[in-house]
Amino acid sequence: MTTKLFLNDKFILLLILINAVTIFLSGFEMSLGNRFTLALTDNLITVLFITELIVKFKEFGIKGYFNSNWRKFDFILIALSIPSLIAFIGNLEITNLSFLLVFRVMRIFKSFRFLKFIPGIEHLIKGINRALKASVFVFIGFIIYIFIISILSFYLFKGVSPEHFGNPLNSLYTTFKIFTVEGWYEIPDLITHNLTPTTSFFTYLYFIFVVISGGIFGLSLVNSIFVDAMVSDNNDTLEIKIDLLEKKIDKLLYKNKRL
Repeated sequence: MTTKLFLNDKFILLLILINAVTIFLSGFEMSLGNRFTLALTDNLITVLFITELIVKFKEFGIKGYFNSNWRKFDFILIALSIPSLIAFIGNLEITNLSFLLVFRVMRIFKSFRFLKFIPGIEHLIKGINRALKASVFVFIGFIIYIFIISILSFYLFKGVSPEHFGNPLNSLYTTFKIFTVEGWYEIPDLITHNLTPTTSFFTYLYFIFVVISGGIFGLSLVNSIFVDAMVSDNNDTLEIKIDLLEKKIDKLLYKNKRL
């Protein structure tokens, strides 16, 4: 009975949903009694997930269990929640240890198990994987371009706007923000506030070039290649079906001619 229960996807989904609601509610201000009840429920579900893990180890064997990528994913997420369980059992939360915050955050990852129950998720993941492979060189090229522009901007404006371009890391973040068309006009306005009209003019031209080349054309190119690669599987399937249909039609026409 226990084995069947923990092999039932609907039961596991129910536990994941309850766990997600528990974690959500624990973020609100409440009495110590209610907070303890939520923590107890959360850690009890972790125990049930560990029980599920043990049951599936016995059912499939350790090697058989790890043959499935989803079960590997489940194992990682369950393992990440164990330190929080240990902290709860050992009553470590009464101490002021900073690493306990990490334990509490890690338990949230259990909710990611909900992903595998989304209809068509495997097809979506395959599409994303295919899109990443197809656009990897475009991504690398775009990152290199951001890096070059950020270094150039650092040397040009580090003295004028140290809060945005004071060091290469700040410059990289500011450049990325401009590429996403976020603050693309505010930052040039701040930089040109105390500059001469001629210098301001060329500064504006520089940022217009950056926005057009990176923010408009650059991101559009990356997005179009990524999306095209994601849907290419559907196009390939349709092309194969059309080819098979054409072959069947050709055979029928050939038979009719012989008759």
